[in-house]
Amino acid sequence: MIIRRQLVRKVVRLFNEGKLIEGIDRIPLEMSPREIPAQRRCCIYKERAVVRYKLMPILGLGIEEEPDELTPLSEFARMAIERKEPSKKVLTVVDEACTSCVKVSYIVTNICRGCVASPCIMNCPKNAIRFNDSGTAQIKSDKCVNCGLCKEACPYHAIVYVPVPCEEVCPVNAISKNEQGIEYIDESKCIYCGRCQNACPFGSIYEISNLVDVLKSIQQKEETIALVAPALFGQYDVHPAKVMSAIKKIGFSRVVEVARGAEITTRNEAEELVHRLSEGAPFMTTSCCPSYVELTRKHIEGIKPFVSDTGSPMHYIAEMVKKQNPEAKTVFIGPCVAKRKEGIDNEFVDFVLSFSELDTILEAMDIKPSDCEEIVLDKIDSEARGFALSGGVIAAIKAQNLQIDIKSLSVDGLNKKTINLLKAFSKGKAPAQFIEVMACEGGCIAGPVSHLNAQKGKRNFEKGLEMITEKN
Repeated sequence: MIIRRQLVRKVVRLFNEGKLIEGIDRIPLEMSPREIPAQRRCCIYKERAVVRYKLMPILGLGIEEEPDELTPLSEFARMAIERKEPSKKVLTVVDEACTSCVKVSYIVTNICRGCVASPCIMNCPKNAIRFNDSGTAQIKSDKCVNCGLCKEACPYHAIVYVPVPCEEVCPVNAISKNEQGIEYIDESKCIYCGRCQNACPFGSIYEISNLVDVLKSIQQKEETIALVAPALFGQYDVHPAKVMSAIKKIGFSRVVEVARGAEITTRNEAEELVHRLSEGAPFMTTSCCPSYVELTRKHIEGIKPFVSDTGSPMHYIAEMVKKQNPEAKTVFIGPCVAKRKEGIDNEFVDFVLSFSELDTILEAMDIKPSDCEEIVLDKIDSEARGFALSGGVIAAIKAQNLQIDIKSLSVDGLNKKTINLLKAFSKGKAPAQFIEVMACEGGCIAGPVSHLNAQKGKRNFEKGLEMITEKN
């Protein structure tokens, strides 16, 4: 993440100086100068290649869009500046960085005693283990199916399970190695939860950024309106009004809280819930988490009839802004990778930035929220801003005076266990009439592209809401 922020910062500064095309080719050299030996990989040239390819998604291009290895970064920068529409891809794997994980999940350590009984060999169903010349067991990667029976059978615990971090955290098995041993993201399975991106210790999984598109829109004096997610208030330990002011200083025409859209989502979802229950539906789930929506589309078809038809807060606020300003460019700013996919599919959203990108832009422009003046915030229901926390949607719905008693359930985080739970619900039975589903444990405040950890973010968020309440 540190390297990613350094690269984004350099790109922002070069763009604002009008030197992106002529200066970007020097960034790999600056990051890995000849005078300082490479510390992380085989050589300085490997380091520079990795930096080069990590700059491509920051420019809004997937690695697979490289026509040949002779194309300089300056040409990609030119393509980014001249393009009319941003990429429709969400994630890409920087293959130059993705080369260090083991190809099999089980390996034999030097604890192996080469025992005569050979329980590992005897229990292997694929004949994938044999003794090598030194008399110790060895697993043949081309035959191993990662069943783990050898590990269970070894009396010396000499066989260990070595996870591939990105594959281990993916709740839907959407990422795996291709024939070259490079991780490949299957778009037909991916729910864009962002876990793989944060789990990779080599930083080889990147979002396809809209950074240059947003900066270009601002530079060309187009009306560019920032739509900020409620979780933003957890990113800074200052009054939220100062944060909003800092964002406007970047050059946005207006800064609008997505919580205003959450008010519409709450009203519509509450009405829909009452209507569905009165029609005999056993339960209804929320629809505001785009990662969960992707899950229902790709993995749990049976639960789709129980998912709310109400739009997300981002949808409603973007629609409202576009109706008021049809020519404006709308930029959603949030903590969520899946919002990039929702933004691509939504006619009212032009670009999406992450909280991490936002913070780096502020840093590159030397804008400190703590030094900004407080602007006047709209009066918005506290429950609408509470969408950022797990349980927030439930609280907002119950505050709508439903006139009926409902039992609610919060599914806090999507993992293999909770996905199996939702599959069970898809059969038509659930322990509650209203089920809130959030992909991130703790809610949006714990989004994968935030720049603060969830615990500190939650403290800042609650403190920010108190500041707004006191001000009002």
